[in-house]
Amino acid sequence: MNKLIKVLTTLGIVSIIFGFAFLYRKDIISFYMKNFAKTDSIPTLSPNERNEYYLNKDYKFVQNTTNFVPEKKEDIINIYYTILNSGLEDFTFQCSETYKDCIADVKDISDDQTLLSNINNFVHAYNGFKNIETEYDALGKVSVHIVHTYTEDKIKEINAKVEEIEREIYTKGMSDEDKIKAVHDYIINNSSYDKERSDNQIAEYDSDTAYGNLIQGYGICGGYTDSMKIFLDRLGLPNYKIASENHVWNLVYINDGWYHLDLTWDDPVVTNGKDILEYNFFLITTEELEKQETNQHSFDGNVYQEAL
Repeated sequence: MNKLIKVLTTLGIVSIIFGFAFLYRKDIISFYMKNFAKTDSIPTLSPNERNEYYLNKDYKFVQNTTNFVPEKKEDIINIYYTILNSGLEDFTFQCSETYKDCIADVKDISDDQTLLSNINNFVHAYNGFKNIETEYDALGKVSVHIVHTYTEDKIKEINAKVEEIEREIYTKGMSDEDKIKAVHDYIINNSSYDKERSDNQIAEYDSDTAYGNLIQGYGICGGYTDSMKIFLDRLGLPNYKIASENHVWNLVYINDGWYHLDLTWDDPVVTNGKDILEYNFFLITTEELEKQETNQHSFDGNVYQEAL
C-alpha cells in the first residue's frame, strides 16, 4: 500500500510539473533565451566566409546585412539575400527575443517560392539556388540549407568559355555599352532557343542555365539571362535579373540609368529556321519596354524598384 501511495504521489507531482511547464511554456522559453541561449555568440558572417562571387551591391528591395538577429520581416529578407549572395551552403541565425512574430515570418518567407526566387535574382548566377530549405525551432533558431544550381565543375567550364569569348569579342577602347552589345550578339549568334524544352518540357539540354547557352548552344529565358548576368558582373555593373510570372530578363545600370536587356526576345524563333538577331529589347527604358506590349514583361514594382 505504501509503495502504491508513493507511486501515485510521484505521478501526481510529475503531472503537476508537466502541467505547469505547459501552462507557462512561453515564459520558460523566454527565461531560457534570456539567461542561457544568449550566452552563445551572436551569429556572424565574416568576409572570408564569402565566396569570390559575392556582390558588394545593395538595392532598394534587398541589402547586404551584418545583423543576423532580425527584428522585423525586412531583416529576414536581407539575411536570406546575404546568405545567398555570400555563396553559403549552410547558415544559422537567431530570432530576437523581442520579435514575437519572427518564426511566423520566417515560415511565410520560406514557403513563398515567388519571394525566394525574387531574392535569388539579385545574386550572382553561380550563387543562385536550385533548392533552399529552412528549419526552425521554438527557441528562434533558424537554419538555412542551400543546394546551388551550378556545380564547381560547370562553373570552371563556363568561366573558361567566358574568358575565351571576352578575348574574342572585346577590343581595346570599347565602352561598357559596346561590350554589352558584343556579348548580346555573341550569345544570340552562337545559341538557339530551346523550343523543345519550352513547348514540350523535353530537357535534353541545361538550357535554363548559362551552361546550356554558352557550352551546349541551347537556351531558354533563364539561360540567356544567367549568361548575360555573368558578363555584366564581370564588368562590375550594378544589375540583376528581373522577372514576370513566366519570364526573366536582365536589368542593368549604365549611362546613368537603369535599362532592360532581353536576349531571349532578341533571338526570336521563326518558322523557316533562320537565325535572326534583333535589338528591340537592347538597353531600353521601362517606358520603351511597356510599348512593346508583349504580355510577358509585367514585373513587381515593389521588388524591382529600380526599374520604375
